[in-house]
Amino acid sequence: MKVLLVDDNILTRSMIKDLLTEMGHQVVGEAGDGDEAVKLFTELKPDLVLLDLVMPGKTGLEALPELRALDPNAKIVMVTAVQQEVISQELMDKGATGILHKPFMYDELDALLKKLA
Repeated sequence: MKVLLVDDNILTRSMIKDLLTEMGHQVVGEAGDGDEAVKLFTELKPDLVLLDLVMPGKTGLEALPELRALDPNAKIVMVTAVQQEVISQELMDKGATGILHKPFMYDELDALLKKLA
């Protein structure tokens, strides 16, 4: 799968990129905020977006509906340390395909990606 990674923390992006590469996926782009995510999504047309919720500038919550408007069928997984049912429900209502809670293990990411494939 071609993946766009969006997280303001470069170490987090690097860790997730390593996991995805190990699993046989291709990271086609990386972004540090929601604005950059929307721009790269348009250019790269990835199969999957892993989108951080909390970032400076445009947040993942703000970028999610924009990405959904660009491609109603896009696979967009929110990646967040926030574990509140209200937030999770809002993300799903706004079009998230899934939610991955930080910190996550290799098996959790692998299971989610297999479900989306």
